[in-house]
Amino acid sequence: MHRVVILAFDGVVPFDLSVPIEVFGRARLADGRPAYQLRVCADTDEVRAGPIAIRTPYGLPTLAEADTVVVPGVADIDAPIPPGLVAALTAATGRLVSICTGAFLLAAAGLLDGRRATTHWAAAAQLARRHPAVEVDPEVLFVDDGSVLTSAGAAAGLDLCLHLVRRDHGAAVAAQTARTSVMPLERAGGQAQFIAHEPPTPAGISLQPLLTWLTGNLHAPLTLAAIAGEASMSTRSLSRHFRDQTGTTPMQWLNRQRIRRAQLLLETSDQRVEHVGELVGFTSATAFRERFRQIVGVSPRHYRLAFSSDARPAVTPARRARPGRGGRPGAATRTR
Repeated sequence: MHRVVILAFDGVVPFDLSVPIEVFGRARLADGRPAYQLRVCADTDEVRAGPIAIRTPYGLPTLAEADTVVVPGVADIDAPIPPGLVAALTAATGRLVSICTGAFLLAAAGLLDGRRATTHWAAAAQLARRHPAVEVDPEVLFVDDGSVLTSAGAAAGLDLCLHLVRRDHGAAVAAQTARTSVMPLERAGGQAQFIAHEPPTPAGISLQPLLTWLTGNLHAPLTLAAIAGEASMSTRSLSRHFRDQTGTTPMQWLNRQRIRRAQLLLETSDQRVEHVGELVGFTSATAFRERFRQIVGVSPRHYRLAFSSDARPAVTPARRARPGRGGRPGAATRTR
């Protein structure tokens, strides 16, 4: 079973600590078995997390046994980081995941050097100043860099954890986990839509009815003009309001939803790849394959081979590339 070890320490953000426990703890495989084995470890017998104290029977050596190590956010980014935490993270061989300001711990251990990463938008500039070798992107919800993944603030940890469930076990397991967590499987846009200096959405304008309509018409050959007509707006106004409320453009949002629907069809049906593309609104098989590869990172055929309910192989957790052993895995960023 895939082993997830969550790191607790003095000053850990309680919400960030609970997110991976809830998401990975709720994930179930098709036969009902738990998808993950969870442990929480700490460098001392008791750690403080805001107004509560946490005791765990597992110490830092448990990190060495993990397939995935999760580092929650730290409440005070200026607090000194215990050397023992840095050493334990450096020695870990599993996939590394940070939530919110947990990226500061990974960066202090040098594990983000040369990589793209994110953190809460309010702390992104500080992370970039302290660690210039890290390419900090303050606008995304999370960054998947293969064996090292980082999320933006607070609720973005939910997005990242659900992304990992999808990556490990496919869309069907991830969708069920999202439902039991009462969480959308994927939120459109990045954290740019939440930054305080962004102009607010004009009062009385909500795109939710339009998003619902789009979701029900993914199969249709929609154009920007047709979407604007449904919303009773000009294309210019639609694009402005869409970016304000979702952080992306109408067509980018639509294409991502089409590909997510295609993933589910590839997993749960025996429809030909070309027909799956038609069912989600692509008039060209070539365009469908290119868009699928752009968003998912693999071709539709390879995705079906990996995640079909009829023949799903065991998923091997990604490992960090070591110096002298070739390049690191290909990067993918969840932006919109």
